[in-house]
Amino acid sequence: MKADLEPNLLLDEQLCFALYAASRRLTAVYRPLLDALGLTYPQYLVMLVLWERDGITVRELGARLQLDSGTLTPLLKRLEQADLLLRRRRESDEREVEITLTNAGRSLHERATEVPRCLAKKLCMSADEFVRLRDELKSLAIQLAPTQE
Repeated sequence: MKADLEPNLLLDEQLCFALYAASRRLTAVYRPLLDALGLTYPQYLVMLVLWERDGITVRELGARLQLDSGTLTPLLKRLEQADLLLRRRRESDEREVEITLTNAGRSLHERATEVPRCLAKKLCMSADEFVRLRDELKSLAIQLAPTQE
């Protein structure tokens, strides 16, 4: 039966499946590292953005992570319940909700610095290989982004 299939319809020939499998396995590698921080992978991504730029709006965070507010709101609620961030309406514009780190959220940053180091060790890639792969994936994401017309 396999001989009858078009080669481009074989599962192992699909770019989408290779990316899907790699993404699942990469997330699995992150899991124990993030468990030690008390974070899920999506929560870790939120914290990365806030460590870069504290005091952004939910809208800005959603744009940065390419997530809608319906996905972000439960993540932010859990991080707020864990005392890692605060959400407040901006005084200058009450339609906007600003997100700021708590002291606990800021202090978690120091512990999180080990995550990329542990990941790099697990991947057994040189720094150049890592950068090349990351840049190729970024380029792919840009190519696949919907066009603004």
